[in-house]
Amino acid sequence: MTLLQARKQELISAYQVHETDTGSADLQIAMLTERINRLSAHLQNNKKDYSSRRGLLKMIGQRKRLMGYLQKHDSDRYRALIQKLGIRG
Repeated sequence: MTLLQARKQELISAYQVHETDTGSADLQIAMLTERINRLSAHLQNNKKDYSSRRGLLKMIGQRKRLMGYLQKHDSDRYRALIQKLGIRG
């Protein structure tokens, strides 16, 4: 469940911190959230796809670690990001 190049460019332009940003925590969290949402939809139709489920759990863990980093270093950006992505309640 990879992201298409056009969708990836949309995410980069929407969540980048500065002009040449391609790897900030905000952007990585946004891309992981997009992949998690797509993979969750796939797993609803394919309940026995256990290898994809394992990949989903790894992505969720990676996103959780990145969000912890962002919360520790810049709590205002963290709150704005979870509001914008619609995660965490």
